[in-house]
Amino acid sequence: MLSVQRLESGYGESVILREVSLAVEPGQVVCLMGRNGVGKTTLIKSIMGVIKSRKGSISFHGDDLTRKTPGERARKGIGYVPQGREIFPQLSIYENLRIGLEASRDKARRRAKEIPEEALSKFPVLKTMYNRRGGDLSGGQQQQLAFARALASEPELLLLDEPTEGIQPSIVEDIRDVIRDIRNDGKTAILLVEQSLEFVRSVGDRFYIMEKGSIVWEGGRDQLDDPAVMRYLTV
Repeated sequence: MLSVQRLESGYGESVILREVSLAVEPGQVVCLMGRNGVGKTTLIKSIMGVIKSRKGSISFHGDDLTRKTPGERARKGIGYVPQGREIFPQLSIYENLRIGLEASRDKARRRAKEIPEEALSKFPVLKTMYNRRGGDLSGGQQQQLAFARALASEPELLLLDEPTEGIQPSIVEDIRDVIRDIRNDGKTAILLVEQSLEFVRSVGDRFYIMEKGSIVWEGGRDQLDDPAVMRYLTV
């Protein structure tokens, strides 16, 4: 599905990612871990096209996306929930969700402004607050809105960057349940950036660890307790 090969990326003259390779298969939840500042968000932004890649390749279903714009990647079936949520605070919940439709591959749905019920069913509280402004929501509710906005395009791959950061425990549990539901449904794969080992252990199928802009380990859930793994995650 998603294949990243020997990717190099960064900001200005600074190189952040070095020879990064990873893969996400259909229906998988792949977790990307590592300490703060190791390049996880840079990798997610590079996959989405927010940051241009300098070397290497990014392909999705065999199509080379390396030089595609973020909009073109979204229309190919990639959804994105950025770190910090980045909702539109002056727009209503409904208007924020409609913006998510612009990335849909279904032209009829885009024209009809029809938000898929499946996206709303994951976070039913949003439907009861359609006319509220995004900026009036709590941090947890804004995260739910950002998640639902990405699901509105019915993506085949969802990029989640720290979806539990700064969120109250009850909504962390809601997000955990939604990720599990998506995995069990099998229609959408997920690449998840997350700091909590307990959280990723509860939802993930495959795991990668980054250190200084490179992938230094990959493996399965049963290998996460290895002392060699833990040294990359402890502060």
